[in-house]
Amino acid sequence: MSEDTDRVRSGSPFEDRYGFCRALRRGRRVEVAGTAPIPRPGEPLAEDAYGQMLRCGEIAAEALTRLGARVEDVVRTRMFIVDPADADAVGRAHREIFGAAPPVATMVIARLIDPKWKVELEVEAQLGREDPR
Repeated sequence: MSEDTDRVRSGSPFEDRYGFCRALRRGRRVEVAGTAPIPRPGEPLAEDAYGQMLRCGEIAAEALTRLGARVEDVVRTRMFIVDPADADAVGRAHREIFGAAPPVATMVIARLIDPKWKVELEVEAQLGREDPR
């Protein structure tokens, strides 16, 4: 393991089961794994794609913060949706989360692990700029 690598775990049961972490920072680069809309303990899963995307964004933003990044540092997102009819709702939530500094983005129709999930989000961030010296 590289000495300049920091990892964040979110408590998802899939992290241990599948051997991954929620987010990783190596140098100025921060990667957030595919993030499903796992509700907070005691809260129900949002039933609509818009609410689920907002929850994905909250989880990803928390992981970014724990690694010294901000939503404004995000340079790429990937949204995985199961129903094309949810594209506008997911896109609207994406705009609310990332609209202050829009990253490049991809939206893909996919099948997710849990059939109740309507969306999953993946995020890449870059901190600061290269020193031109």
